[in-house]
Amino acid sequence: MARNSLDLDKAPGDTRVVVAMSGGVDSSVTAALLKEQGYDVVGVTLQLYDHGVAVGKKGACCAGQDIQDARQVADRLGIPHYVLDYESRFRAEVMDSFADAYARGETPVPCIACNRTVKFRDLLRTARDLGAEALATGHYVQRVLGEAGPELHRGADPARDQSYFLFGTTQAQLDYLRFPLGHLPKSETRALAERFDLPVAEKPDSQDICFVPGGDYAAVVQKLRPEAVEPGEVVDLQGRVVGRHDGIVHFTVGQRRGLALGDRDGTDNDRLYVVRLDPEARRVVVGPRAALGRTEMALYDLNWIGPALEGRVPVQVRVRSSQALRPAEIELAGDRAMVRFVEPEVGVSPGQACVVYDAATGSRVLGGGFIRRFAS
Repeated sequence: MARNSLDLDKAPGDTRVVVAMSGGVDSSVTAALLKEQGYDVVGVTLQLYDHGVAVGKKGACCAGQDIQDARQVADRLGIPHYVLDYESRFRAEVMDSFADAYARGETPVPCIACNRTVKFRDLLRTARDLGAEALATGHYVQRVLGEAGPELHRGADPARDQSYFLFGTTQAQLDYLRFPLGHLPKSETRALAERFDLPVAEKPDSQDICFVPGGDYAAVVQKLRPEAVEPGEVVDLQGRVVGRHDGIVHFTVGQRRGLALGDRDGTDNDRLYVVRLDPEARRVVVGPRAALGRTEMALYDLNWIGPALEGRVPVQVRVRSSQALRPAEIELAGDRAMVRFVEPEVGVSPGQACVVYDAATGSRVLGGGFIRRFAS
C-alpha cells in the first residue's frame, strides 16, 4: 500500500490523528484539511490558564473564548473534541519558570518552554493514549524526510516561520508530529478557512505570550513572585551610580527605554543601554551601544537533532525569533555548546534561545540551547 499524505502505511480512514486545536485559524484549518483528506481526526484543546483579564483578552490563546471557538470548529467539521485541563502543569512548567527567569535577570521565551513540555511532551502522550498515530499542529514549520529520518525545517513563508520556538523538539517527537501548514503562506491558510466556512476565518492571530496581558511582563512577575520586584541602582561600566530603578524585571539587555537617566543627545554611543543585569546586587549595568556586542556565548540545556559534529563547525544561528540568520561557528560538548559569531552580535541576553541552522541553506534546524549568563 502507498503511504498516505502523513507518510504512514495506512489508508487515511484507518489513521487516527489528534489535532492540537487552540481555537485559532491555523489549528482549525489543520483539522479541516485532515478531515477533508479522510483521516479519523480528533480535536484536543488545552486549557492552560485562567489569568484574570488575560482570559478575555483579544489575541490570547488557550483560555476562555478560544476554547469555545475550538469547540465550534470541531462541531462544524463533525469531529470529536476534548478539552484537557493542563492549568496546573502550565503554571509549574511555564509561568513559574518564566517569573523565576526574569527574577534572575534573564530574558525567557515561554513559548519554547510550553512547546517542549505541556504541548509536545504531555499532549503527545495524551494523543498516544487516544490511539492516534500522529499529532498534528498548525505551526509553520516543515517536517522533511531526510536520509537519516525526519528533519525539522523552517516554514516556507519566512514571515510566518516558527522554527525558533520549536528547536526543543526531540527526534522521537518529530517522528510522531506532523505540520500540514508548513509549506503554506498565511494568506492561503486564511483562504482555506473561508473555503471551509470556519467560524474563526477572520479571527486575529494570537500573540506569542498568551498569559501576559498587554505585554506587561513585570506585572506578571510581580504577581507570581512579589519578592522579585525590588528597587536598586543603575550603574555604568565603571560601577558609578547613575540612577535608580524599580526592579530588574523591568529591563532586558539592549533596552534603552525606561532608564530615566536624563537626556543624552549625540551619537548612538553617547546614549546608554542596558548591558547586563546583576540580580544578586539588584543592579542594572548600562553602557554605550558598542558594549552590547558579543562575539561568543555559551549555551546550556542543548537539544540537538542534527548530525554529530566534531570541532568547530560553520552554522547559521538566530538569537531572536524575528531576527535574520547570522553566520557563526558552533562547538558541541554534551548538553552544552559554544557559539562564536563571525561579526559581533548586539543585544544578546541570557535566558534567550539560540537556534542553530545548517550553514548551506539555513533551512534545517540542527538544534539549539539557552544562553548562559555572562561573566562580565
